[in-house]
Amino acid sequence: MPKTVLICDDEAYILESVSYVVRKEGFNVITAEDGAQALAQAREHRPDLMFLDVEMPHKTGYEVSAALKSAPETKDIYIIMLTARGQVADEKRGYEAHANEYITKPFSPRKLAKRLHEILG
Repeated sequence: MPKTVLICDDEAYILESVSYVVRKEGFNVITAEDGAQALAQAREHRPDLMFLDVEMPHKTGYEVSAALKSAPETKDIYIIMLTARGQVADEKRGYEAHANEYITKPFSPRKLAKRLHEILG
């Protein structure tokens, strides 16, 4: 059964482009357009991996990551912050919210595909 990836971003073109890469690599895709949706989708579907934007309506990616990592049923979701916020302080804050990785936009689709396979097999 294919692994599932949850993509959370409030920018439609990012959702579409990351979804395209993930589907092309053979994984199932779920999307969310804001932080509240991201939390709900993660809790309902328990994806194997999650791409999470930082700046989203309703809840930030930091808040979503911290909430998911503090709950026993969702703590094992592999979270990659995928964001335009590239300052050292932003990255530090992402890791403090227990994200597994922090990737800044713009991103390389080829590198994203490679990371998917390295993490999910």
